[in-house]
Amino acid sequence: MSADLPNIPVARRVPHTVTHHGVSIDDPYAWLRDPAFPQVNDPDVLGYLKAENAYFEAAIKPHRRLIDTLFAEMKGRVKDDDATVPQKDGAFLYWSGFDRGAEYRKWYRRPAGGGADAVILDEPALAAGREYFRLGGQAVSPDGRLLAYAVDTNGSERFVLKVRDLETGAELPDLIENWRYGLVWAADSRSFLYTDADEHWRSKTVWHHRLGDPQSADRAIYREPDEKFGVSLGRSQSRAFALISTGDHSTNEVYLLPLSDFEATPVLVSPRKTDREYNVDERQGMLTIRVNDTHPNFRVVTAPVANPGDWTELIAGSDRHYIQSVTSFENLMVVEERVDGLSQIRLRDYASGAERYIAFPEASFVAALSSNPEYRVERLRIGYQSMVTPDTVYDYHIAEDRLETLKVREIPSGYDASNYATERLMAPSRDGTLIPVSVVYRRDFVKDGSGPLHIQGYGAYGYAVPPGFSANRLSLLDRGFACAIAHIRGGDDLGYRWYLDGKLGKRTNTFNDFVDVTRFLIAKGLAAAGRVTAAGGSAGGELMGAIVNQAPELYGAVAAHVPFVDVLNTMLDGSLPLTPGEWSEWGNPIEDKAAFDFIRSYSPYDNVTAQPYPAMLVTAGLSDPRVTYWEPAKWVAKLRATKTDGNLLLLKTNMGAGHGGKSGRYVSLEEAAEEYAFLITQVPGDEIA
Repeated sequence: MSADLPNIPVARRVPHTVTHHGVSIDDPYAWLRDPAFPQVNDPDVLGYLKAENAYFEAAIKPHRRLIDTLFAEMKGRVKDDDATVPQKDGAFLYWSGFDRGAEYRKWYRRPAGGGADAVILDEPALAAGREYFRLGGQAVSPDGRLLAYAVDTNGSERFVLKVRDLETGAELPDLIENWRYGLVWAADSRSFLYTDADEHWRSKTVWHHRLGDPQSADRAIYREPDEKFGVSLGRSQSRAFALISTGDHSTNEVYLLPLSDFEATPVLVSPRKTDREYNVDERQGMLTIRVNDTHPNFRVVTAPVANPGDWTELIAGSDRHYIQSVTSFENLMVVEERVDGLSQIRLRDYASGAERYIAFPEASFVAALSSNPEYRVERLRIGYQSMVTPDTVYDYHIAEDRLETLKVREIPSGYDASNYATERLMAPSRDGTLIPVSVVYRRDFVKDGSGPLHIQGYGAYGYAVPPGFSANRLSLLDRGFACAIAHIRGGDDLGYRWYLDGKLGKRTNTFNDFVDVTRFLIAKGLAAAGRVTAAGGSAGGELMGAIVNQAPELYGAVAAHVPFVDVLNTMLDGSLPLTPGEWSEWGNPIEDKAAFDFIRSYSPYDNVTAQPYPAMLVTAGLSDPRVTYWEPAKWVAKLRATKTDGNLLLLKTNMGAGHGGKSGRYVSLEEAAEEYAFLITQVPGDEIA
């Protein structure tokens, strides 16, 4: 991307020093944090962000033709009037779909026995005239009459929850401000439980709301006193109990509350124990508990509801089998797991203990339970995909041991899977650990180092980037790129231990793995040094910051989205929304000098040095409560003042959005097209049009 650009934005330096554990840290860009956040009104801050946005627009302007071409390709792969497969829940079938050209979907239902379709929620109408819109969640009451739904109109993830009468279409007067992700209806449909965000954007309380009452009259069911813990809400598959869970990233405990009586005292299943996590489901008075107390890959135990601490082992922990979830349907237990890193779904008979696995058609794939709301099931709804197979919806007929294909994602512009090949490689990291890598490319791709390579990664919170299908990715593959997903430590790709080996004092394994995977793929002929692009967001953006500090010569261009790069300063500030709950993931540098030193040794912002860096595209969201806008802004400012190269460095701040970028299915494609255009035009060598 070369053009006559305006002057590069320069952030002023303001002396600012903090001292921890006897160490003084200079942070001349600390002023970019508006003290009024989440309101951002400081004219100097806004002026700098707007100058960066203007620079971004000027830099991409000469490549608008490529961006428009990429956008047209991506949009052409989207079925304009796409819809989900209806699923039965009680007396109705529920589904959602898009009108032609719509950015947002409508939600429908019809009587299961036959009848007219009815729109129960119209997102386009709710989003009309808004720069940003997000439906945070919805739940129909047990009697089928009421719909509780929550919307966010600025990206702050402070939702407003409303209740609609589905028979009359009228909105009830009930209004819940600052709702945050949890809602469970009472069995009688007259009240519900919910969680909210406090002044620090933390969920610490479960509230009971009675229809017709003001929010100020809501009663606290549970309050979490530990600043590091947050509360969440769920419901047993049997719909007998609300499940109140409180915890951080390594420790939790669960309470049971009958849906028939929200006045009852919540019953604790088992008191919290440091570094022990468990999940609970219920069937006919027995609890099914997934827990990692004796094995990091979890085991399954049972206990009577009447004595929830009396555990009996049902499925032992295993080095090969990583148990991810257990669902207790009325007529069978379903265990979702990974076996040697590959998705599997295990079915278990309650009476006999007999087990079987569902067989899928490919050797490498992603499969998981989809929406299965009812207690008794004769079919299981399953989502499936692979690097070359588009998203597929199956119904698995339990009695017949048979998969029925209900839907395969349609690519309107055309797609031929036989044009592409995928493989799973094992790359040695510098400590000898073998790192899985999923790779896809066109069958005519030549592994002689001449082609470009794009690598993605995340590596935190135990989240495994699935080796699934991406329609957008075809725009890179068809331009000669190979694309790879590095299944680095910090995710749980090869089990819970894989996650533990990339957190806290082992955090740098994540960064080293990614760099070593890159070198391995270069050695395999998938690219040459400098012909590699990389992308990651949030904690994956931290990964991008670390790899360009460690091995900038490997990468030609890097996209870092809402990157968590100011790790040390953020973990030192307990007033920030997420910080206390994050100490179990990164360490607590306030109390622990060793954690302070270790985080300081890798925090991308703190380790920017005077060296050449690849071309970089960095994004931020002004109202982002997860990775606050000033982290990428400070990082870019420091890079501009420190790096020794002339490569393009761009910062784009979404002034009306948060952590997820712009909303709307087509608007988000515009941002993807901009990213791809940036990567394509920055790869050294012949530009790929």
